[in-house]
Amino acid sequence: MHAIKEARKFIERKPEHPNAQILARLVLSLEAEKDFSVNQLYALDYERFKLALEILHEWRLDRYIGSKAKLFDAALQVKEQA
Repeated sequence: MHAIKEARKFIERKPEHPNAQILARLVLSLEAEKDFSVNQLYALDYERFKLALEILHEWRLDRYIGSKAKLFDAALQVKEQA
C-alpha cells in the first residue's frame, strides 16, 4: 500500500495544494463508491497522475483482498456449523 501511504503524507503536508485536493477527492469518491470525473486526473502533474493510478490499483487490490477475507470467514462459519 505504498501509493496510499504516499498520498496520505502528501495530502497531510500540503492540504491546500490543488494536487492534494484532487487526490483527496479521488480517495473520498473511492471510499464512498461515488463517481469521480477522470478529467480531474489530467489536472495533476505527471508524478501525482502516476500516484493516482497507483492508488486506483492498490484500492482495487485491497477490495479484492477484502472480498476474499469475507469469503473465507463465511466458509469458516459454515465449517464450524457442520
